[in-house]
Amino acid sequence: MKRKLYILVAAIALGSLFSCEPVEDRDSLPAITYTEATLNHTEVVTGNTLTMTNNDKDVTPYWSVADATGTELGHFNTNSSSVIIPFKGTYTVTYTAYTRGGALYTQPKTITIVKTDLSSITTDPKWAMLTNGAAGKTWVLNMANPVGWAGLEYPGTSGDNWNWFPDYASNSWVMENKDWGEMHFNLNEGYNVSVKQTALVGTAQTNKSGTFVFDIPNNKLIFNGGVEMLYGGNYYPDVSNWTSVHVIKLTETELELGVVRDQSRTGEGKCQIVFRYKPKPAVN
Repeated sequence: MKRKLYILVAAIALGSLFSCEPVEDRDSLPAITYTEATLNHTEVVTGNTLTMTNNDKDVTPYWSVADATGTELGHFNTNSSSVIIPFKGTYTVTYTAYTRGGALYTQPKTITIVKTDLSSITTDPKWAMLTNGAAGKTWVLNMANPVGWAGLEYPGTSGDNWNWFPDYASNSWVMENKDWGEMHFNLNEGYNVSVKQTALVGTAQTNKSGTFVFDIPNNKLIFNGGVEMLYGGNYYPDVSNWTSVHVIKLTETELELGVVRDQSRTGEGKCQIVFRYKPKPAVN
């Protein structure tokens, strides 16, 4: 059962927030035995919107939406839920009815999104700033001033809001000046990201590709599929999570991402290591 309860971050990337109304205490539900044929629910696609409706008031509904590879994109447990799916393709929707007698699992239903419509998710200009849409955009570390340190609430107006961005010319010890690799984001039929990471010693590079979640309201960028944020310098052991990062600043020409450094055992406590990026120049 535990597998069913976590919230997958890709639901945010779909442009829909995880929807959850208070779920009834299962002991208060009638002890009714249903069959898959007698359950009353609908899953309807209109353009790029999937609407899911439960008409059985004596059950608690649960929908899981997955892509063609079987990767869950989100789940929902209100009697009426909708989700925007911007990319064309086939998806599956699985409905589960929970009663006092237990859970009744139904066969997955296949739905088809006929046309990609990025306008459903890219109304905020930050999408274009980060990805340049389907065409894609590549970011590299800005070696003029690549790294800094800040409080956990930076940038903010109060609280733990300190920051220190050392002058790189006088503090070149913070990071070796070399090609550390690149991050590439695009919306070409998916939330695609690839990261080329240079080793700490030498010039060897590894390449990983996966998907990403851009949670604009919460200033979060999340890497999926084994991909980690591009970094430089000898800071990798200081950070336990390089996949869920804080978007501190984003413009057409600047990107600042923060990861949490925890040095509680040494008495230094927690802070953010902030990495600064710039767009990679186009090759003519």
